[in-house]
Amino acid sequence: MTNDDRKIREKLQQKTWNEIKTNDSWAIFKIMAEFVDGYERLSKIGPCVSIFGSARTKPDHEYYKLAEEVAFKLTQAGFGVITGGGPGIMEAGNKGANRGKGISVGLNIELPFEQHDNPWIDQGKSLDFDYFFVRKVMFVKYSQGFVVMPGGFGTLDELFEAITLIQTKKIGRFPIVLVGTKFWGGIIDWIKNTLLEEGNISPQDLDLFRLVDTADEAVEHFNKFYAKYKLKPNF
Repeated sequence: MTNDDRKIREKLQQKTWNEIKTNDSWAIFKIMAEFVDGYERLSKIGPCVSIFGSARTKPDHEYYKLAEEVAFKLTQAGFGVITGGGPGIMEAGNKGANRGKGISVGLNIELPFEQHDNPWIDQGKSLDFDYFFVRKVMFVKYSQGFVVMPGGFGTLDELFEAITLIQTKKIGRFPIVLVGTKFWGGIIDWIKNTLLEEGNISPQDLDLFRLVDTADEAVEHFNKFYAKYKLKPNF
């Protein structure tokens, strides 16, 4: 390679790097805009519980029906409901909240498949995000607890991030309810028999979540947790 070739190559590499730096810098403003919009629109929704689960669950599935019932009963206990805004379990959660005449919020994410707004979100309470990490901040910041229905990688991501934040005391403790012993039993056994046995977690970390099978059990756990805090809905 001649000196001229090297100079040309260096200039091309520098141009590419400058473009990358410029794009990254401008992306910060888009990220900030998503945070600002989320904070502005969610700051007055009142006490809500986030419901997570698979976007692929069909309306005739038992888990869809159970998620809808959990959401309905949460509204009767004074909570609103936040979901990821899409189909499946998310739709069931918003549908149950709508049926219970409670607040129904959807935090939608742009995806190449699966995701689209469901029709049960309150007008003005459907938000769209490009960034998963901004969306997850909104779930944690504006939820008084999580209900985690059966789901896939995204559901597991949301579950374990919440557990980690509470475990490391980065956020205050709130209820995390896993619904469905048949679905969650295997992973809980693995947590106990592998993570705990290997010393990778502490015994008290198992108290950071509760496993239930019915809507009544789920709501009862939230009611007991917040009875001492005098949580008052403001919507």
